[in-house]
Amino acid sequence: MEFCDRVLAKWGKNPANNANHILAMNAVKTSVLWTDDESLKAIWSEIISWTFELLYENAMAQNEGEWVDVMKKLRNKQ
Repeated sequence: MEFCDRVLAKWGKNPANNANHILAMNAVKTSVLWTDDESLKAIWSEIISWTFELLYENAMAQNEGEWVDVMKKLRNKQ
């Protein structure tokens, strides 16, 4: 909830440009209030997993530097 409130405060500084985002974030905030903790944990687990996968794929596509080595090590721990 704190995250939603901080984002809303940031977007509220320019409401004309962020009207759709503000509406969507308020919907997110409402859905978080109505969702049980176990479901939220499952949802965020999937989001974090998907984000990690995207970071890994991006690092592999770059195919250079330490980032790829770090990501390979992290991937092998799974």
